[in-house]
Amino acid sequence: MKKDLGRLITAMVTPFDKNGEVDYAQARKLAKALIDSGSEGLVVVGTTGESPTLKHGDEEIKLFAEVKKAVGDKGSVIAGTGSNNTAEALEFTRDAEKVGVDACLLVVPYYNKPSQEGLYQHFKMIADNTKLPCILYNVPSRTITNLSAETTIRLSQVKNIIGIKEASGNMDQITTVIAGAKKGFTVWSGNDTDTLPMLSLGAYGIISVASHLVGKQISQMIYSYVKGDTAQAAKIHAHLLPLVNSLFLVSNPAPVKYALNQIGFNVGKPRLPLVEPDEKTAAIIRDMLKKYTIDLKV
Repeated sequence: MKKDLGRLITAMVTPFDKNGEVDYAQARKLAKALIDSGSEGLVVVGTTGESPTLKHGDEEIKLFAEVKKAVGDKGSVIAGTGSNNTAEALEFTRDAEKVGVDACLLVVPYYNKPSQEGLYQHFKMIADNTKLPCILYNVPSRTITNLSAETTIRLSQVKNIIGIKEASGNMDQITTVIAGAKKGFTVWSGNDTDTLPMLSLGAYGIISVASHLVGKQISQMIYSYVKGDTAQAAKIHAHLLPLVNSLFLVSNPAPVKYALNQIGFNVGKPRLPLVEPDEKTAAIIRDMLKKYTIDLKV
């Protein structure tokens, strides 16, 4: 039986110090705080963790180890080990496996625009050569290439490909995947605004950004829906929507890092080429934070 990685998983930011170096102590503190505020698992070194600007050996692997040590058995730790280089992604995944993470997240290869057959072979090669449960990550707004429903369903038959983070926003595609994938294949929303709609289609949960701030409330929304209280779930969804939207006014994770710094949980600035939000965006985020109960303990 596969391990339950959680319905609410936070795509964790990577804290940096004033010199732009990874702040491992703050990463451990944040990981614990997220678990205490409703998250059941964490994705480390994903999009929100600024994976494109982290060093694999010196920073990423140490982050996996530090966060896993901090969380222990209180929550799952999922390592972002994807790449547009299959051999590199396999190497990263094997290194993460040695550290003892619970699963890996494999993004659709970006920039080189593989065919659907190329995508199938890419993910199968990695999955066939690791013992880690593998989660696919479809985010065509960033990768250009969309992992089709047909290819996802085909990949669901691969032994240790156990699910997908679906951030395409294409509800027809997501419906087809949920209906056609192998029994037990797990679908998580990859967009905070899509969580409740996707739950209604049969998705399991969310790999979230907003849960940095309102994890307990997102968890309540999910479990209200699961228990059949759809009215309560819809009420929470509607309440949180303005805050969620403010966290994506400019490229993630700049807004959520700014928000965390504003509430007193210092995670530093993003690394270039990302920068902090412009003042107009920052003012909107500050205003939103005043209107919400923040679940994260500082």
